[in-house]
Amino acid sequence: MTSNRELRRATSLVAAREFRQRVRGKAFRVATVLVLLGVAAAIVIPKLANRHSSSPPQKVGVVGSLTSAQRSAVDRAAQDAGVRMSLQSFDNRTRAVSAVRAGRVDLVIDEATSVIVATTISRDDGSDTSDLAYGVAGALGTQAAITRARLSTAQISELYASHPVPIQALHHEHHSRPVNQAASTIGLIALFIMLSQYLTWTLVGVMEEKSSRVVEVLLATLRPVQLLTGKLIGIGLTVFLQAAMVAVVGLVLAGTVGSDVLHGASPLVLGSTLLWLFLGYAFLSWVYAAAGSLVERQDQVQSLAIPLVIPLVVGYVSALSAIGSGSASLFVKVLAYLPPTAPFAMPALVGLRAVTWWQFALSALITLVATVATARLAATVYRRAVLRTGGRVRLREVLGARAN
Repeated sequence: MTSNRELRRATSLVAAREFRQRVRGKAFRVATVLVLLGVAAAIVIPKLANRHSSSPPQKVGVVGSLTSAQRSAVDRAAQDAGVRMSLQSFDNRTRAVSAVRAGRVDLVIDEATSVIVATTISRDDGSDTSDLAYGVAGALGTQAAITRARLSTAQISELYASHPVPIQALHHEHHSRPVNQAASTIGLIALFIMLSQYLTWTLVGVMEEKSSRVVEVLLATLRPVQLLTGKLIGIGLTVFLQAAMVAVVGLVLAGTVGSDVLHGASPLVLGSTLLWLFLGYAFLSWVYAAAGSLVERQDQVQSLAIPLVIPLVVGYVSALSAIGSGSASLFVKVLAYLPPTAPFAMPALVGLRAVTWWQFALSALITLVATVATARLAATVYRRAVLRTGGRVRLREVLGARAN
């Protein structure tokens, strides 16, 4: 029991030392400022651009006629949605449906009892047509209740129990849409930047300690597993400090300027991104630490960088493409279960609503099991290679060597 307590104490001391060293370093401050500026630009610039540009008005067909109260309700709905509209009258439903199919109008108000659109829409897709359709549907439903009610107690209850009129889609498309494309994209970019940055710190940090012989001094009083675990925990805490700052600043800034870039970025999407930042770092940091113990010069690090970064790039580009297209391919779904690429693919699937809770949990479990196995292997490689100097150590030599 004492041995375990001493092990934890030594590991925590190394982690605290590593955390303080990283946070106080210039690289952390510069990287944090750059990431925050990037997030701020992604939130503020679209807001500023929208002030100087306006979308074309939505073309709304009307079958039948609208009463003055109904017309006022529709106008208020358009104003609340921030959408301009132009009305076009149709003699009958058939001609209105043809106009929707042909794209001559964006939606149709059918006798003030339903709203017709061309394809299935969602409240979260952020389009003008979606915002206007749901706004008009709600306004007409409320107006219908007001017409029926004459402000008696029973009728007031009926008013508050009103529901939007149904939105009828002429063609149903069953495909996933991200909760918010911009928010999902920002999350993936920030995830890639932070993982790349801190994994590189891990690789270079282990290499520098080996080349400067600092590791020899440290291992005189610490076990290799204590030193390595503490180092990875310390850098990991730095990762999550920066991630927390980015999340808080992004949400506060979006709320302050009234930006809709993060509109629809539910706690599930944000939580998923942060969780996979943790799982991705937990798995990949052991791989990068083991790689760093095999080399002692910068040129040797560069030769290791390409094979190490390939899985990150593949996962990142594939996930970003899926978010951009609005659908997940089979390839992306497979990547979501592979530990090196899951940190990017799985948050993308969550944003696309293309994954169930048990699939998410299964992917996380696979990554955790792989992390434990990788940690044991990486600790062995580190212990056998970190004190070897004079050139690059081959992995097969380390794995083939007997434990000291």
